[in-house]
Amino acid sequence: MDNSILIGEKPFMNYVTGVVMQFTSKGASEVIVKARGKFISRAVDVAEVTRNRFLHDIDVKDIRISSEEFESEGKPVRVSNIEITLSKRS
Repeated sequence: MDNSILIGEKPFMNYVTGVVMQFTSKGASEVIVKARGKFISRAVDVAEVTRNRFLHDIDVKDIRISSEEFESEGKPVRVSNIEITLSKRS
């Protein structure tokens, strides 16, 4: 079972609802919120709104950051990534 939510251009609350559903309906003990580039700040907001407004028994277990380099139009481009692991308190 993949408990990842990839953040993109959909409305903000769609992602918050997705995280909440993973914990409540699917019974997940952990959910990973992932984002790249300009969506990183939105991933942080999704994690914080989920924790502070909806599920008060959720903690940030881990935050992983990285970057990858690839070529776009012949030029090297570096894109940052974040993975925020949210975990249910036992």
